[in-house]
Amino acid sequence: MSLPPILARSGARGGAQLLPQARLAGPMPWVIAIMIALTTIAAAGALALNNVANAARVELTGGVTVQIVEAAPAERDRQAQAALAMLRATPGVETAQLVSKQELDRLMEPWLGEAGAGEEAIPLPALIDARLSGKATRARLETLRQRLLTVAPAAQVDAQASWLRPVISAIRSLQYLALALILLLAAASTAAVWLAARTALGVNRDTIEVVHHLGGTDSQIARIFQRSVARDAVLGGITGLAVGLIAIVALARQFAALDSGMLAGGGLTVIDWLLLVLIPLAGVALAALTARQTVMAALRRLL
Repeated sequence: MSLPPILARSGARGGAQLLPQARLAGPMPWVIAIMIALTTIAAAGALALNNVANAARVELTGGVTVQIVEAAPAERDRQAQAALAMLRATPGVETAQLVSKQELDRLMEPWLGEAGAGEEAIPLPALIDARLSGKATRARLETLRQRLLTVAPAAQVDAQASWLRPVISAIRSLQYLALALILLLAAASTAAVWLAARTALGVNRDTIEVVHHLGGTDSQIARIFQRSVARDAVLGGITGLAVGLIAIVALARQFAALDSGMLAGGGLTVIDWLLLVLIPLAGVALAALTARQTVMAALRRLL
């Protein structure tokens, strides 16, 4: 079915004649821009946290730490060397390395200070960093512990992944929070578009009734509102994406300055950046669909 003359002229000039506001004259583009910016930042945070958790899990899978808790330095060193030789001769142990005293002092310095580091200050246990082929299950740890006790009675065996389990759990909680925030922002954007469409319908009700009597269908009228909202959503989406990406880059530089080994695995991948670019497209589609459904539902009640 062809468009009536008044609708054809409106569509030729941009299809927004039924809406009183210009592209950036009303609040809708700015509302969408804010929502897209916040959604982009929240999504980037969730993706970065996911990368941190995955990198930590891969790094610590199969990792085992052996502590020789012995106050006497000579006996501690003897047991450490015996345990190291035992680990290197044990099937299923890929690598085993004794952590140097200098490295231990460097690790403890942020907590104890320079005066607290060193053998004369606090006797630290000898540490052996080992990696198993496969996961460090409880059964494997218990078998390894029993073997080590025969040559190093002061040995304690711990899976490195167990130390980080509370951190991983906290990261997952933050991811769920970011996902909830994204859903709330999507709901708020939908509500804003719904309100704008309802307001535009109320302002232009008389014009819509005339167009409808001239032969314009509900779908044709809704398409005009849909194009106008989609145009505002595109402008707002581009602006919001730009602001969000600027904020993400600024935050990434701040976290990179921390020089933390764990945070180093939280960088965004190419796929992550592509997902962020898709956020405005999803926002435009959501806004256009919401506007169309709102207008169609209202026209069925009004006309």
